[in-house]
This record gives sequence, C-alpha cells and structure tokens, in this order.
Amino acid sequence: MPKLSDAAIQEAIKDSLQTEKNAMNFYRMAGGLVQRPQAKQLFELLAGEERDHARHFYNLYQGTDLPPFDEYMEQNLKHDREYLLQQEKALLSDLRIRKAMELAMEKEQALEKHLRAQADRIVDEEVRNIYLDNAESTRRHYLMIESEYAHLMGMVHETDIDTFVRE
Repeated sequence: MPKLSDAAIQEAIKDSLQTEKNAMNFYRMAGGLVQRPQAKQLFELLAGEERDHARHFYNLYQGTDLPPFDEYMEQNLKHDREYLLQQEKALLSDLRIRKAMELAMEKEQALEKHLRAQADRIVDEEVRNIYLDNAESTRRHYLMIESEYAHLMGMVHETDIDTFVRE
C-alpha cells in the first residue's frame, strides 16, 4: 500500500477532524431525541469523547485555514448540515431508540475501519498512533452502544453473564 505524502497526511487529518465533528453532532442530536435516561447519558458521553478525538486531530493539523478549536466545533458548516440532515431523516423515519443505536453501531464500525486503514498508510509514528488510539476508542464506543442495545432489546449481553450464571 503506498504511503501518504505530507500534504496528503494533513488532508487526512483535516478529514478525520471533520469526521469526529460529524460524529459529535450525531450523538448530540441522538441524545436530544431519545427519552431513555441511560441512552441519553450514553449519547452525551460519546459526543464528549468524539469532541476529544477532534481536538487530537485539530492539534495535529498544521494548516492555517481553520478558526480556533471551540469556534470550529460549533460552526454549522454546509457539510455538517448535510450530514446531520441525512442522519436526522434516518432517525425520524423510526424515532425508536433502537434505530438510533443501530445507526450508531454502524457508524462506529465504519469509523474504526477507516481510522485503521488511514493508520496503515501513515509513516509518521505520532500521527499513526493517534489514529490507532482513536480507532481503539471507537471500538470501545461500539461495545458500549452494543451493550446498551442488548439491554434495550432484552438480550443477554456479555456484561450480564455473571448475573445470569449466578441466578
């Protein structure tokens, strides 16, 4: 697999920053739509973690075309609006929390795959490690959502094994 140039690395970092911002906005929106307190809390936690991931990418980005981090994260760029409208349509077609969690799990799996693929192409160890750390955090997000989804659906999840074995 060919290695990325420095300009391509910076573009990948900027794209990843936008991806993390989109994820944060998705979780904020999902948290505002659900009524179940545990799910709302989970989405708020995930939104905060996605913001932290975005800060990592923002700090790595060497371009001068972005405003300060907090301002950037609160901007409603055209791309953000299009992304959120697409996600909102999917959520509004089935407002049940189940659908929001299914979308969130799909998003986390796709993001983890993307982050790992990007890491494989990056020579700079510091940048590669940030991608890998974010991929691992994204994997944990998936597992958290999966666990809550299992509870919601009345399924036995691996986090419940000890409880069911003892009963």
